[in-house]
Amino acid sequence: STRDWSSDVCSSDLRFDIGGHRFFSKSQEVENLWTELLQDDMLLRPRSSRIYYQGKFYTYPLKAGESLRNLGLIESARCVASYAWARLFPVKNPQSFEDWVSNQFGRRLFGIFFKTYTEKVWGIPCTEIRADWAAQRIHGLTFVTAVLNAIRNSGTVKTLIKTFDYPRLGPGMLWEAAARKITEAGGRVVTEARVVGLNHADGRVTSVVVEHAGGRHEIRCEQVISSMPLSALVKNLSPAVPPGILEAAGGLCYRDFLIVALACRKPDVFPDNWVYIHAPQVRVGRIQNFRSWSPEMVPDSDVACVGLEYFCFEGDGLWSMSDDDLVALATREMGLLGLVKAEQVIGGAV
Repeated sequence: STRDWSSDVCSSDLRFDIGGHRFFSKSQEVENLWTELLQDDMLLRPRSSRIYYQGKFYTYPLKAGESLRNLGLIESARCVASYAWARLFPVKNPQSFEDWVSNQFGRRLFGIFFKTYTEKVWGIPCTEIRADWAAQRIHGLTFVTAVLNAIRNSGTVKTLIKTFDYPRLGPGMLWEAAARKITEAGGRVVTEARVVGLNHADGRVTSVVVEHAGGRHEIRCEQVISSMPLSALVKNLSPAVPPGILEAAGGLCYRDFLIVALACRKPDVFPDNWVYIHAPQVRVGRIQNFRSWSPEMVPDSDVACVGLEYFCFEGDGLWSMSDDDLVALATREMGLLGLVKAEQVIGGAV
C-alpha cells in the first residue's frame, strides 16, 4: 500500500505493508516463481523481531544475560521458582492454553510472555483456548530448552530464519508483476468485481458469478482458487449445501485486523521488522517498522513510518472508530510505550 502524504508532512511517499510479510519458502518452486516475477526488485533483508515488555526489548531466541538484566535478579528468581512449582504441582490433564503453557514454563513466565499478546490476537481469555492448540504452536520449546538456548546463545528454534527476500517497494510489486504477465499472455485481470455465486457439479466448481460494472456475469472455469472466508464460500455455492454444513459454516468465528500507519519525525524507532507488544495497558499487539522491510519504502532519512496492528472483531469498538480517532489512539499508545512522542507524529493513515 502507498500513501501520498501531504507536502508539509514529508518530502516523499511512504509505503507500508498490511501485515508484514517475509518471503521465505522451503519450496524451491515457490522461490523460483517470485524470483522470475520480480528479478532485481527482490531484496535480501535481515530478519529481526523482538518482544517489548515494560520498556525493554527481549531478543528471541532468549539471550541469558539480556533477559537477566531486563527482568532483574528478583523477577528472574521468581520465574524460576514459578517454573519449579509448576513441575512439582502441574495441572493434571490441562485443557486450556493457560494451563498447558503454565505447566511448561511456570505461571509467572506465562503472564509475562504469553497471556497478554495471545489474548490481544484472539480476543478471548487464554482459559478458553484449547491446550492442543498450544501444544501444536509451541512444539519443542520448554522452559529448559529456552534456558539452554539462552546460555548457549543458540538459535535452533525451527521456525526462525536469519534473512528473507522482500520486494523493493513492498509485496504489491509481486501482484502488479503477476498481473502484467497474465495480460501479456492474453489473459484478463478483473478488479472491483464481487463474487456472488459459485456453480458446481460432480464435486467441482464449473462457473463463478460476479457483479461487475453494474451487471452480473457468469465466468466458466476449469480451476478456482478462493481466498474468501469459508462461511461466505459455503453460502455462495449453488446448488446449496445441506443445512448441517451451512449451519457449521455459519458458526465459524473470524478475528479481524486493522493497521494504523504513523509517519514520525524520527530517523528510526527500532531496528526490527516488527516488535511484539506485551503490555496490557495498550491495545496495540504488534508494531512494524517499514524501513526495516525495505529502505526504499521510507526514503526520507529523517522520517520513520511505523504500523500499529490492532486485532478486533468486525463491528466492535476498535473496528467502528473513525480514522482520526484511531490515529489519535495509535499516537497516544506510542507515547505510553515510550517509543515516539506525540509531537513527533506528523501524519497517519488507517
